[in-house]
Amino acid sequence: MNLAQLEARIAELERRLADVPTREAVKGMLRDSIYQPNLDHPTLPTEAPFMAYSSCHTGDFFHPRFAQLCKLIGTRPLWHRKQWEYIFILHHLERAGMLARGRRGIGFGVGQEPLPSAFALLGAHVLGTDAPNDIREAGGWTISKEHSASLDQMRFPWIDERTFYERVTYLPADMNNIDPALSDFDFTWSSCCLEHLGTLRKGLDFIINSVERCLRPGGVAVHTTELNLSSSHQTIEESKETVLYRHSDLVGLVDELRSRGHAAEPVLVGPTAHALDFHVDVPPYSQAPHLRLKLAGYVTTSVGVVVKRGG
Repeated sequence: MNLAQLEARIAELERRLADVPTREAVKGMLRDSIYQPNLDHPTLPTEAPFMAYSSCHTGDFFHPRFAQLCKLIGTRPLWHRKQWEYIFILHHLERAGMLARGRRGIGFGVGQEPLPSAFALLGAHVLGTDAPNDIREAGGWTISKEHSASLDQMRFPWIDERTFYERVTYLPADMNNIDPALSDFDFTWSSCCLEHLGTLRKGLDFIINSVERCLRPGGVAVHTTELNLSSSHQTIEESKETVLYRHSDLVGLVDELRSRGHAAEPVLVGPTAHALDFHVDVPPYSQAPHLRLKLAGYVTTSVGVVVKRGG
């Protein structure tokens, strides 16, 4: 086969894979050929390191602590990066002693995620915020059911109504312009929201503002976002839909936060350690495995940032 024939063959394959039914059939065959260990039976010892890396890592799913924390959000472990984000946030806030009676937290872009209910169940009082009407409609979050417009939409059935409504409140909030009244909280969090703020810089500014405007000294912020695994140089820096953070962007953020007197944990990207790390989910996305995905031509995964506000 000469070069021209090879290029023609590749072009034909690409044309066929652009067809949705064909693409779904290929994805199904790939999923069937990937062994997915049973996460109901963790294989790591309890004393093994947990959440040792900042990025979504297969090792975390094998740890007994992962399955334990999944119970707090009313689900069982799944090979899904969004679930990893929830557990990452839960783990780091619980480790810092933030999820207890008397603690106050504020969440941004909470949508219909289970974390407000979980935090309330553990005793914390929570203010859940989401984008105002004009912003949410422009971003399409209402259609995708990623937005919450009322307190009722935030409650999950595994928390009783009395506890939920006593400990959880709701307020629209613009992440690009945080109200100065939203202050003196013990903790703050967001799960894959800041990449939708328009530019890389706006997302980084949001993290800084969430620490300096919203937290009391000693308070803890935990935020997750998209990590570009394909390139250390090229990425999406500005977009109405989503931007993609490079490792260097987050390392720079950590340096900036430390220069401002805060204790920011290093952003460590975990090694490729399991066959599932090589599986890249492509649109339309499946539910499992969904640890890596193709987004705007880049392979991405989830990553978290943990910051303790300085005095």
